[in-house]
Amino acid sequence: MRGSVHWSSGTILDCQNERGQSIRVDWEDGPSPMQIFLQMIGACSIVDVVVGLKDRQFGKVWVDLDGQRREEYPRSFTEINMIYHVEGDVPEKLVRRTIEKSHEKYCSVSNSLDENIEINWDLVLHPR
Repeated sequence: MRGSVHWSSGTILDCQNERGQSIRVDWEDGPSPMQIFLQMIGACSIVDVVVGLKDRQFGKVWVDLDGQRREEYPRSFTEINMIYHVEGDVPEKLVRRTIEKSHEKYCSVSNSLDENIEINWDLVLHPR
C-alpha cells in the first residue's frame, strides 16, 4: 500500500493513493485529520458489519462516534465510544458477534490503534 499527501495551499491537503484516487482535506473548513481518522475507524468496522450481514435483509447501517483525546501533546485518542445502528429484522446476537469480530480481528484501522486506547461500543437495532 502506498500513498502521498501534498500541501496545496493554506489549509488544504491533497491525499492520493497508488491508483490515483484522491481525497482533499481542508483542516480548517473541513474535517481535521483526527476527525477523518475517527470516522475511518467507523467506516472500516461498518464494512465488516455489512459483509457479515450479507445474507440478511437489512437497510441502513451507521455508527455514531465519540472520541476522547489527551489534553497534552500528542493529543492522541484515549477512548473511542461507538454506537452502531442497524435497520432491519436481523438477529441481535449475530450483529453483536459481527461487531466483536470486527474489533478483535478484521478491522485493520481499529486494530492499528495503540492497545491503551479504550474502544467501547453498543448496538441499537431499528426494526423496518
